[in-house]
Amino acid sequence: MADTEISAETVAGKTRHLVVHDYGMGGVWWWVWAASAEEIPREVAEVEVVTDPETRARAAEWGLEEVHLDAPGPDALSSLRAQREAQRGEPGFGALAGRERVYLRWQEDGEGSCLVCELGPDGRRLRQVEVAADGSSVRTTPEDWLFNPPMDLWDPRYASWETGAEEFEAAWRDATPG
Repeated sequence: MADTEISAETVAGKTRHLVVHDYGMGGVWWWVWAASAEEIPREVAEVEVVTDPETRARAAEWGLEEVHLDAPGPDALSSLRAQREAQRGEPGFGALAGRERVYLRWQEDGEGSCLVCELGPDGRRLRQVEVAADGSSVRTTPEDWLFNPPMDLWDPRYASWETGAEEFEAAWRDATPG
């Protein structure tokens, strides 16, 4: 639906927000009508609200699907809403959301290495240390990565991975530049 097709009465109390589900090698984009930008990631898993004016202006030409956050499904966001609803009752739900910095440490699947990351408020990695099984470590920054999709800071599984800034900074100091 184009902007001109939506009347003020249809969206009373709601604003249109540009939303992306960024999966690393690409993303799925929508215009989402909601009472606030903050309620969108609280209600929909693995999305972020894009506020950059240039990106919003470009997106206005893309013919994106428009979705009302409070509309009954099914719609383009139904599976991501269901995912968020399933997370809501789990311990740690939303514990990391809204923070300026988040520090996580987790074991890589099937490997002896672990990652220690510093994330920004949008869930994107700012700095990362990979600690190998032998104790050696390498630090990297966004310039070193091809992709940097955001981690969903509302997701309760990440709360158990939380570590402190002190541990991250010590790992960063001890690591070799990537």
